[in-house]
Amino acid sequence: MPSILVCDDDKQIVEAIDIYLTGEGFQVIKAYDGFQALELLEQCPVDLMILDVMMPGLDGIRTTLKVRETSSIPIIILSAKSEDTDKILGLNIGADDYLTKPFNPLELVARVKSQLRRYTQLGNVSQQSLGQLYRCGGLQINDDNKEVTVDGAPIKLTPIEYNILLLLVKNAGKVFSIDEIYQQIWNEEAIGADNTVAVHIRHIREKIEINPREPRYLKVVWGVGYKIEKQ
Repeated sequence: MPSILVCDDDKQIVEAIDIYLTGEGFQVIKAYDGFQALELLEQCPVDLMILDVMMPGLDGIRTTLKVRETSSIPIIILSAKSEDTDKILGLNIGADDYLTKPFNPLELVARVKSQLRRYTQLGNVSQQSLGQLYRCGGLQINDDNKEVTVDGAPIKLTPIEYNILLLLVKNAGKVFSIDEIYQQIWNEEAIGADNTVAVHIRHIREKIEINPREPRYLKVVWGVGYKIEKQ
């Protein structure tokens, strides 16, 4: 039974999410600010976190940043419509997905399941998977153990970042549009996907490139999309 940590200072929202997730067989751990969420994360096994952006004390952005220092579990952030900048910032520092309030609880459940599937497929919950070794210059992906290295140095990626990079490396030289990347990685129709994909691409660049402004590997083809340059 996967454990989901739900953190929002609005207790009614936490209770509503609890009802829907519990009904789908998930175990829900409740927190009402970032400090409490971090404490519970140390005490309990957690498979995924749902964090509100705006919370007193330690907000969702800073909580995500702290979690990413030690863990790669999926994080879904919740934000109001007026907080687009915070959503992009959240994705920038390691969140995997976001929902805008008010949201459909059934959509949240679907996104939770989707993120857990990706996380499981990456082998982060002790599952074995078959894979291969992919190289592009000094960039190497070992899909057996889900390790990424650049010039021998290990690179830590979130599940979404890993899947995007693997897609591009396996098809080095091929240009993928934003919609194509979104559809292949998120397995859903690409509606308003530009910011979501662009943020993850930028984050990957910051991790694999010596100078992200002059990338060696992850290139943009203006007006078309992105590709991994053949080395």
